[in-house]
Amino acid sequence: MIKAENLTKSYGRHLAVDNISFSIEKGEVIGFLGPNGAGKSTTMNMMCGCLAPTEGKITINGIDIMDEPEETRKYVGYLPEQPPLYFEMTVTEYLKFVGELKKVPKKQIKEDIDRIVNLVKIADVKHRLIRNLSKGYKQRVGIAQALMGNPPILVLDEPSVGLDPKQIIEIRNLINELKKDHTLIISSHILPEISAVCDRVLIINKGVIVASDTPENLSRRLTGSDKVYLRIRGDEAAVREALSGITSGDRITVAPCQDEDALEVTLEAEGEEDIREKVFFALSGGRLPLLQMRPLEMSLEDIFLNLTTVEENA
Repeated sequence: MIKAENLTKSYGRHLAVDNISFSIEKGEVIGFLGPNGAGKSTTMNMMCGCLAPTEGKITINGIDIMDEPEETRKYVGYLPEQPPLYFEMTVTEYLKFVGELKKVPKKQIKEDIDRIVNLVKIADVKHRLIRNLSKGYKQRVGIAQALMGNPPILVLDEPSVGLDPKQIIEIRNLINELKKDHTLIISSHILPEISAVCDRVLIINKGVIVASDTPENLSRRLTGSDKVYLRIRGDEAAVREALSGITSGDRITVAPCQDEDALEVTLEAEGEEDIREKVFFALSGGRLPLLQMRPLEMSLEDIFLNLTTVEENA
């Protein structure tokens, strides 16, 4: 649905986006991540047709956005980090204005407003001035304007920024509703939110795409092996002996559990083998009660830091 090829954007001598290529398929929910200044907002603005690339191209449904900007903009609804709201308008007036700017047919504008205010749950404030709304409602109005014209693609830049925990949950629920009918590209610094709603993450650093995969696959690639966390009741020597047939001793770490009479064990497989069944039968054979077993994976925060932190001596 969206394809970027050799995309570059420079501002004088500063290279904001450096020859990146990626594709986004219909129906995907993509988390677009990067530290401040990494080039993600610049890339999102180019995807929406708000900025022209210095080199390379972006196509939407096979159409080059620079060749037919007006046509391709119909496919994309954009929520910038600072929603473009007019505070002296009511919600309904503002959405009607946005519909006219997008050249939505007059009959469809009313239908869109009626549908969207219910979808994003702002029907109870649709006749109020935007300036008098809470931060959470303003953010919802920003999403509503992106939905005018019913574009199949939504680009949401920091949709949860500045919201309290309750409002963040409400926006997450709204995103889960929107992804039923839209392709979504979401930028956020709240990484658990990205992990909760996105199918795949694109991580950009210093203008370059450094990763593109599911959080689970990225974790597996970065750790280089499968790890499991175990909580076992028993003697350390007996535990090590039982697990010695599964992996080498230097891949087994054992420590006392602080809150109960048990051991906390981290076990690392040699390769990508799923070792859970072997662990279960090894401990059963040794008559060692297994109290807990779960995969030990890198969090999205760990992955992000691993891929975007530059070592001082690098």
